[in-house]
Amino acid sequence: MQESNDLYDVHETDSHSAWANHQHQSIEDVDNVESLRRRIKYYFMNPCEKYHARGRKPWKLILQIIKIAIITVQLVSFGLSNQMVVTFKEENLMTFQHLFLKDFADGSVDTYAVYRQADVYDHINYIIEQYGRLHNTTVGNHEYEKSGSVHTPLSVCQEFYRNGTIYPGKDTFEIDAHVETDCIDIYPMNWSSSKDALPHFELHFKRMLSVKITFVLKAINLQTVRHRELPDCYDFNIIITFNNQAHSGRIKVDLENDVEINECRDWKVTGATAKSIYLTLLFDCLIIVTCITSSALCMRSVFNGIQLQLKYTHYSRNHTGKDVPWSDRLEFINGWYILIIASDLLTITGSVLKIDIETKVLTSYDVCSIFLGTGTMFVWIGVIRYMGYFRKYNILILTLRAAFPNVIRFICCAGIIYLSYCFCGWIVLGPYHEKFRTLNTVSECLFSLINGDDMFPTFKNMKRKSNLIWIFSRVYLYTFVSLFIYMILSLFITIITNTYDTIKQQQQSGIPTSELQRFLSECKDLPNSGAYRLDKNSCFLHSCMNKCREHHERLTSET
Repeated sequence: MQESNDLYDVHETDSHSAWANHQHQSIEDVDNVESLRRRIKYYFMNPCEKYHARGRKPWKLILQIIKIAIITVQLVSFGLSNQMVVTFKEENLMTFQHLFLKDFADGSVDTYAVYRQADVYDHINYIIEQYGRLHNTTVGNHEYEKSGSVHTPLSVCQEFYRNGTIYPGKDTFEIDAHVETDCIDIYPMNWSSSKDALPHFELHFKRMLSVKITFVLKAINLQTVRHRELPDCYDFNIIITFNNQAHSGRIKVDLENDVEINECRDWKVTGATAKSIYLTLLFDCLIIVTCITSSALCMRSVFNGIQLQLKYTHYSRNHTGKDVPWSDRLEFINGWYILIIASDLLTITGSVLKIDIETKVLTSYDVCSIFLGTGTMFVWIGVIRYMGYFRKYNILILTLRAAFPNVIRFICCAGIIYLSYCFCGWIVLGPYHEKFRTLNTVSECLFSLINGDDMFPTFKNMKRKSNLIWIFSRVYLYTFVSLFIYMILSLFITIITNTYDTIKQQQQSGIPTSELQRFLSECKDLPNSGAYRLDKNSCFLHSCMNKCREHHERLTSET
């Protein structure tokens, strides 16, 4: 009897130990799940909630506000400098048109042409005379280019078919399609009069394709001195083309200006200090350091999100046997952080280019403006992220994110129809309507029609030279407007509206719509509850562990 009691006691002790181990394992599982749930919930909190949860100051938010302010100041400063550069280029182009194109009037670039042989010679002589008298005519600081100690010449080149006999009256011709080029060089210092300018230069009008006059002028943009910036030296490669490729009796004359910005070789500025330049460089360096810090903080957040996503995926597979859908996985990768990192990289690159421009190492104004402009645009778009922390403003972000896949699919389908109209309009209407001459202008015209712009001039400017083409243009334009404005655009708006209504209903109901949201909804701890200051415990776990401990002590006392 005693042995039986002893065996009973041993068995009872072993069973109690096994139950305690199982109980201990279950407590650890609950502990791990609650810890994971709390960490994920803390990850999705806004900066204010994180401050209440753990007392962590919103450094990223403060840094982004500072970065927006200083980047905007930098962009405005560079924009003013870039505007002076562009204005200088445009004004020089107008100057050259008035200097070298005879009887030129503003707004007559598209219609500037000559129609008689004598006019062609007269215009070429006029260009050469103006080039030789540049010092006595220009009011700017333009100068001839030098190659060593010799001025570079003005070059007159004629392109024409090698040989040909053309008799339109007899409807016969014989042509050699090989193109030859005949050039002469005229040096400004050796030029005496227009009569001696073209001594042995004869134009073959029946075979002539074009006449190109090229020369180089130099100038210095002095207006930047007022803004405490070093001036740039400009090389203007001027090309004046007499285009006769159509052989229609109308030779179009066009002046092109290819600009190169170079560092001035020797300069001296008095009456101004370099202090402002150094301050500007220091300010650009501050922006670079700020962007690097911002990128580091955002990359750390992205890395933490990926780690939580892997842990949540591991938990879901082990406890529920389900794979986490990609929609839930992408929730851990904050797209706003990616946008901020991209803006920081663009701003850093643009700031480095800006420093090179200010120190006259580079002159890539356009490239720098693209980097700085795009980076600033992304920074300001990133402000919407912080607006999304407010419930009433967050619906815009949620609507855009939810509707984006459907919008992309819809645009792909509508884009195919749009391209079909572009190609059709270019082929059929291009010869008769200036807005359909190229694919680019066709696309711009049709996009304007979708938005209701320029409708009447598009219909009116269709030349009625062919009744068949005129009737086709009416059918083409009416069907395009009806299809895109009344159908496709309405369907596009419907997609956005339905998504907005769906998101609004979900916010009003408050019912979790995904597995991740249902997983997080089980954690009822508020940010200011103090539970998030601990690593592994929560209010729910405290009560659970206390009850298990009391139950264990009661069973121990009974045995």
